[in-house]
Amino acid sequence: MPEAVGTLRLPARVHVGWGARAQLPELVAVSGNRVLAVVDPFLAGTELLASVVAGLTAAGLHVRVHSDITPELPVASLTAAAETAREHAADVVLAIGGGSALDAAKVVALLSRYEGPLSRFYGENLVPGPVLPVVAVPTTAGTGSEVTPVAVVSDPERELKVGISSPFLVPVAAVVDPELTLGAPASVTAFAGIDALVHAAESYTARPLPVDWSAPLPVFTGRNALADPVALQAAGHLGPWLPVAVTEPGNRRAREEVARGALLAGIAFGSTGTHLCHALQYPIGGLTKTPHGLGTGLLLPYVLDVLRRDPAVADRIAALGAALEGIGAAEASAARTVARVVEINARIGVPADLAAIGIGRDQLPRVADLGLRSARLLAIAPTDPTRDLLLEVLEHAHAGELTDRSPA
Repeated sequence: MPEAVGTLRLPARVHVGWGARAQLPELVAVSGNRVLAVVDPFLAGTELLASVVAGLTAAGLHVRVHSDITPELPVASLTAAAETAREHAADVVLAIGGGSALDAAKVVALLSRYEGPLSRFYGENLVPGPVLPVVAVPTTAGTGSEVTPVAVVSDPERELKVGISSPFLVPVAAVVDPELTLGAPASVTAFAGIDALVHAAESYTARPLPVDWSAPLPVFTGRNALADPVALQAAGHLGPWLPVAVTEPGNRRAREEVARGALLAGIAFGSTGTHLCHALQYPIGGLTKTPHGLGTGLLLPYVLDVLRRDPAVADRIAALGAALEGIGAAEASAARTVARVVEINARIGVPADLAAIGIGRDQLPRVADLGLRSARLLAIAPTDPTRDLLLEVLEHAHAGELTDRSPA
């Protein structure tokens, strides 16, 4: 057995609960009094944003709102947003919105402190030091960006989305108020929520990586003794309640459970990293222009199904399923976990196969080749991620068929 090691990098303060956004004036003021609020465009002109800004202003803070956020986060738009932050002489960035708004805020905080181009920072551990403080407030339950060290952007010079990963990108504070998710459409709730479940699953099934404590650590450290129980807790919140949140959008208990599960999943994968679902989704998302969570969620049962051939990984998939369903270890199995994920996907409207989102079978080799470029993600996969393995996952996902091997 490998030595159990663990690392957590988290905001100094994390608050979750109904009405938690009332903490914002205090949390933001800790970092300064000139605030750039980076918000989703749909929030512009809403009572929610007006009340948040009014609360900050009443506390003596000077707030400028920037809502020109494009979902795919093209680099040019982020560079312009950073210029807005500099013009405002911002001390702190307040991020309110979905994953795109939160990631945009992290990049704005980076470019406000360090000269571009942004490409200088693509990859891991290339941010030279602290960025402008970010206070993150998600309005969707899924990305976990409020607690993670990564931002993903689109660069027209790159075929795939690119990530910037650094502990310096972890926000200084995160506020998860389930009330802010009540207005999310069913599709957003579904695709963000299933992405959170993928985060928990890929965190818990991550490969153990060697640790050299005498050297700088990678941002994502693989299997993590501190993150493992958090990932299982996340699955326990998401499994029973995500379908309810999708089908009963006004159900406050479901919204609370899914918000907490997504937060916990973010805490888990922010240390361990993710692997095969994400490596394959980046090219699939680029080809189909479909939501990120739709792609990762669609792939999850097929990835787990192929990985369960390894008995050690099968044991962890079974443990994940026990948490997901709230059952005992004696009842759980890897095959049952896969079946449960298939059921959840069907209930919340995740397509069952890649053909349904426009991927042709002739495109699968290209998707596999592009997936192989995500070396950081593939290094965390629990089974050697060969091209053949990626193609096998893709072929099953395209046909909508699980493997016919005996259940693990």
